[in-house]
Amino acid sequence: MQFGLQSGREWDSVAVSEPGWRGSSHPSTPAPSSCRASSPMVFRGTFDYSLDAKNRLTVPARFRATLAEGVVLAKGLERCVALWTPSGYDAYTQSSLAGFHPLSDEARKLKRFFAANSLDTELDGAGRVMMPPFLVDHAGLGKEVTVTGAGESLEIWDRASWAEYNAVLASDITDITASLGHTA
Repeated sequence: MQFGLQSGREWDSVAVSEPGWRGSSHPSTPAPSSCRASSPMVFRGTFDYSLDAKNRLTVPARFRATLAEGVVLAKGLERCVALWTPSGYDAYTQSSLAGFHPLSDEARKLKRFFAANSLDTELDGAGRVMMPPFLVDHAGLGKEVTVTGAGESLEIWDRASWAEYNAVLASDITDITASLGHTA
């Protein structure tokens, strides 16, 4: 007998032969991990890397399994390149468009921005991703880059640009939290 179980955003089929089945003949065996609810990867941390001569970026090893199904590289709103899982990028673009009528001028512009300034790709066997010239130019990437976690995505910054941006960001946090009624 087959049952479709929803796990995150994927459907898994699990064979069930009798009540209490847990993947083995031993009733105390925990349920397989594919049956447990899984939470999406949260990208955290800051990593310094170098682009190679072919503008390939080595993705931090801890994120490679999550990105094995594919990668979306996209123009960041700041001067950076965002690296997403395909489902993460789709969710981001859909939620960004949620408040707009699909035929509105704003919705059409956002759709164009998201579609024209992103690229579906994948990691190579060494865990690298090729950075296309239009995204390298947008972010002003030199050889030395910083990869930062941004929650649902990673961001690739020119190392000097990241240092400047992060210094301003650190000083902005006090004002941002104060505007929300919190003290830093």
